Amino acid sequence: MMTNKPIKITNMALQRLLSLNCLEMNKVYLRISVKQGGCSGMSYLMNFVKSEDLQKADSIIEFENFQIVCDSKSLLYLYGMSLDYEDSLIGGGFQFSNPNALNTCGCGKSFSV
Repeated sequence: MMTNKPIKITNMALQRLLSLNCLEMNKVYLRISVKQGGCSGMSYLMNFVKSEDLQKADSIIEFENFQIVCDSKSLLYLYGMSLDYEDSLIGGGFQFSNPNALNTCGCGKSFSV
């Protein structure tokens, strides 16, 4: 697992992100953020953004062949979070392990603080 970063990423998640190829080929960033909503109060969001969509207040977290972008408000809720990837039919996909979450929903895609 990549450490010493505000958001950590496991090797499995890193390999999955790199396999998407659009990160390197299209020169895009992975934006991870939170928004109000979801069954526990706040939801995780992940999407790809281009450099022209970056904001001055964004934090850029460097990894091997790509960067994660996070706005300062979201980073308060995500600091110390670990992003993993599970390759299974039921419950598979990207998994968020957030030490700041007091409660999470059953699917793990929303949380409360």
